[in-house]
Amino acid sequence: MRYLTAGESHGPQLTAIIEGLPAGMPLVAEDINAELSRRQKGYGRGRRMQIEKDQVQIKSGVRHGYTLGSPVSLTVENKDWKHWTKIMGIEPLAGGEAEEVKRQITRPRPGHADLNGGIKYGHRDMRNVLERSSARETTVRVAAGAVAKKLLRLLDIHVASHVVEIGGIRSEKGSFDTITELQERSENSPVRCLDKEAETKMMKAIDDAKANGDSIGGIVEVIVEGMPAGIGSYVHYDKKLDAKIAAAIVSINAFKGVEFGIGFEAAEKFGSEVHDEIAWEKEKGYYRKTNRLGGFEGGMTNGMPIVVRGVMKPIPTLYKPLESVDVDTKETFTASIERSDSCAVPAAAVVAEAAVAWELASAIVSQFYSDRMDALVASVKEFKQYAKEF
Repeated sequence: MRYLTAGESHGPQLTAIIEGLPAGMPLVAEDINAELSRRQKGYGRGRRMQIEKDQVQIKSGVRHGYTLGSPVSLTVENKDWKHWTKIMGIEPLAGGEAEEVKRQITRPRPGHADLNGGIKYGHRDMRNVLERSSARETTVRVAAGAVAKKLLRLLDIHVASHVVEIGGIRSEKGSFDTITELQERSENSPVRCLDKEAETKMMKAIDDAKANGDSIGGIVEVIVEGMPAGIGSYVHYDKKLDAKIAAAIVSINAFKGVEFGIGFEAAEKFGSEVHDEIAWEKEKGYYRKTNRLGGFEGGMTNGMPIVVRGVMKPIPTLYKPLESVDVDTKETFTASIERSDSCAVPAAAVVAEAAVAWELASAIVSQFYSDRMDALVASVKEFKQYAKEF
């Protein structure tokens, strides 16, 4: 199972093409729109979220509400395109128009792909870079992830997320009884935080950063319940499922780190304080007495909840911009300002859910017979029973 995205931030639309979905999987636009709406929420978002009301159009691969087994294409229109048709138009410019292209960018912004991408592709107008490197692309990554989440739910596998930290303020009361409770509490918080006291402090920190023309980052946590043990592989480095998830997390715009379970804290502890003892009961089969490794051992799931955290740096587009160098004149200037958020950590949690869900769904489709959804459901159910009795 794989997908490819296309589209620019201020182009006419964003597109994702998904290949490898089982035939017979129920799928409607609302399955995806619900996730797109979640991505646009969160305290600290900028004006772009007020302009775009993201709605998906399923263009192929689905008939009467069920996948066909052929590629599924998804499109999301950019409503703001009408204001950018001359700047981002597809057709060649005539005559002197070419010299009057508006909003050219020759002053790369620190922390962005602008300068490196310009050097790589030879673009002296770095709008050619930033339009694609923009986090707007995560719209259709979330759309693809929404499809993956639907597949996982049909297999009784559930994905949720919450915000652990924003701007150095950490959630200290993050306990929950069920993953459904986690998702509900996260959805009801403007910053997707389970700790109400920390939530208030986080919102103030976002307000303070915005007032100062600055931005702040944070940490999000994705939790998955219901994954069977033995998904992934210990045989080759590129088959390890935790490695694939780690790559997916750091591929999200502005994410700079990832950890599973207790993560980097393991470096400070003895082995007896890190590894999870194994137990067995007739009703639940094998389980771990603790979950400090976050649901993974040897590159494979172990049947415990998957716990993965990602670190998001502060968004580099600042309203008090840092210094840069004009690529044409080589003079020092303050970097150009593009419309941006002061904090996108709550929204990034939704993107992280999508990234994790995609890797899990892809691994399951790869490991089990998956041409038909009914056969996949039966295969996973049978495997879970086998693992319990092993």
